[in-house]
Formats: sequence, C-alpha cells, structure tokens
Amino acid sequence: MKNTYAVLGAGMQGTSAAYDLAQFSEAQTIFMGDASLEQASRSADRVNGLVRRQVCKPAQVDALDPESLLPFLEPAEVVLSCVPYWMHPKVAPIAIAAKTSMLDMGGDTRVSMRTLALDDEAKQNGVTIVPDTGLAPGLVNNLAAYILESFDQTDEVHLYCGGLPQHPKPPFNYKLVFNIEGLTTEYMDQATVVRNGKIQMVDTLEELEELEVDRLGKMEAFTTSGGTSTAPHTFVDKVKVYEYKTIRYPGHCERMKIFKDFGFWGRDAIPTRSGVVKPLDMFHALMSERLKDPEDRDLVVVRAVGLGNKKGKPARLQMDILEFHDPKTKFTAMERLTGSSTAIYAAEIASGHMPKGCLRYETAMPGAKFVAELRRRGVEIKETESAGNRDSATA
Repeated sequence: MKNTYAVLGAGMQGTSAAYDLAQFSEAQTIFMGDASLEQASRSADRVNGLVRRQVCKPAQVDALDPESLLPFLEPAEVVLSCVPYWMHPKVAPIAIAAKTSMLDMGGDTRVSMRTLALDDEAKQNGVTIVPDTGLAPGLVNNLAAYILESFDQTDEVHLYCGGLPQHPKPPFNYKLVFNIEGLTTEYMDQATVVRNGKIQMVDTLEELEELEVDRLGKMEAFTTSGGTSTAPHTFVDKVKVYEYKTIRYPGHCERMKIFKDFGFWGRDAIPTRSGVVKPLDMFHALMSERLKDPEDRDLVVVRAVGLGNKKGKPARLQMDILEFHDPKTKFTAMERLTGSSTAIYAAEIASGHMPKGCLRYETAMPGAKFVAELRRRGVEIKETESAGNRDSATA
C-alpha cells in the first residue's frame, strides 16, 4: 500500500513523527507500534485527533523479538525506529527481511556504523536504510549540507544545538528533554571533528565559548559527542574544519564537568556501605527525574555557520533556528524538530527519491530540499550572509 508507514516506539518523538507524516506527507496508514498497547493506542488517538482522520492504527510489538517485529513491519513501506538507540542495529536486519525501508533517530555513531554495515543486505532486498535522522545528529548536519551546496568552496562548518527550558532554574539551568542515558553519553564520550583537514577526536565538556543568541542573550557552547555522526568522515576531503557543540545557559558546563571529573559517571561497579553500585547507574537514577520540569516548556536553538568562498570572494553564511513548544498541538520543540526531521526522510524514501542500500544521513538528501521541507512545516530559519571573516565563526 502506497504511503504506509510504521512507527516503532510510540513515545514522545515517535508520536511527533507520526503526526508530521499524517499532516504533511499524505500518509495513508501509520502503524503505531509499542511494547505497551496502551501507549500505542494513546499515541494513535492523539495523532488521529489532531489530523481529524483515522490514519494511525495501534499495535503491540516487541522490537527485540523477530517473530513479533516481522509481521508488524511487512505491511509498511518505511519504518521509523524511535526506540532507544542501542536497539536500532537489532531492528535493521528484521526490516531488511521484511523488505521495509528504515530510518532511525540515532544517538551513538558507533551503533549507527553497525547499521550502515548492512549495506549489501539492504541492496539485495531493495530497501533503503538511513540512521541518525534526528536533530543532532540529523537536522544540524543537513544544515551543513545546505552550506556546502551554497558555497563554491567551504573551508569551515561550525554546528551548534541545544534543547533547553524556557525558564531555566539553577543550579543546572537545564530541562531534560530526552533519555538521560543519551545526555550522559554526549557528555562522556569523545567528539569526532575535522581540524586542519583531518579527523580528530576531542574531549567533551571542553572548548567552552560564548554565543549571542537572539531573544536568549549570552549562551555557552562546548564540545559533546555524537552530534556530527558520520559527517566528518564524509566531508573531511571538502573542509578544513567541521565540528559540533552543544548550547546551554551559562554555567551548565562547569557544573556538569564536576560529575565527570569526580567519577560520578564511572561505568565500573564500586563497593559501598549499602552494596556494590555503578556510579553512572546511580547518577541516572537520582538525576533523571530531578532534571525534568513538567511545568516548564522547552525551546530548541540551532545554529550553523559556514566560512568559505562564493563567486570568488570570501563569504560567511549563518543559519539560525529558535523553536518553541507548540501550544496548539502540545508537542515540545524537541519533539517537533526531531520528529519532523525523521518524517521528512521517511517521506522522501516512500516517494522513491533515495537509492537502495544503507546511506549516510548527510548524503541521502540535498540540504536545500530538506531546508525547504522544514520551512513548509512552519520552521523559521534565519539566513545571514556576509563577507567572510576567519574570526567570525561564533559571531
């Protein structure tokens, strides 16, 4: 059946992606799958109510059980994997067997590489697989692709993104808008960047810099892992610099670095008076709820800066997005940008505009087309082009 999708994981981002497909991509049927039938039904009812038609059908499915997953995937052209990031490489072989194309929201580049390794199998079964189609990695790297398409030659690409509370509260000035395991992974692992035309690994929670953001004022940005995904490897021969940093309210980096430096994110179990415990597990248990603030609404800020040459002259292009919680649909800013990014790619696959096989996100779709699709969804993207300045990446 044409324009038939499956959403695996009926949580926050999965529900938003389903809404986007129903609202903007003429989806005929969307199968909402979750381990909890109750959750799948709630999400399906929510989307159906928003679009005022019965497009979503709930289903109970175990993402890790092939006998449960295969029949769920077989009727769909494309599945959006919105489950925890470590499950994606387990879902991909079943999607290939079902001859259902797949994309996921990413979360760990090493995990994504395992999915990309299934290229031969995907081609044999005539499906398209694209990992890392979320926000960062995901949307930010497509802004980078847009910049590369805009210049005759691109020297540097600097990417920034942050999901934040609208009303920050000390001491962390932060609102958890996704799984806490993803947050600590970003803060702990090394970041992959391009420096001096070569791939390099840099430590996270380092290289602190100040940014001025419209409507927010002075913000800080620092190195985190995962945001670039495979893009540095894709663009290393085209740019001298390609890097990503996370945006937060001032002071956040210093406070979180205390946990990192003093062993609170250790993965090895240690003895305590009450028993053996892994410090990282304890941190997750203590902080996952404390970093949430259900009374505050969120915002997402994205910035992409490119330096290069255009028509024989040095040029600088800056792209800014400031997205807020939507009071009409009740989707958070993080849900909207992550869900829309993934849904845009799902619709592109369904329309037959992507080749078969496992594709790197940043090469699977032209940046200009992606940006046009974001704007069609009402996302405001401010472009500022000026004469190039090698010291102006963070202006």
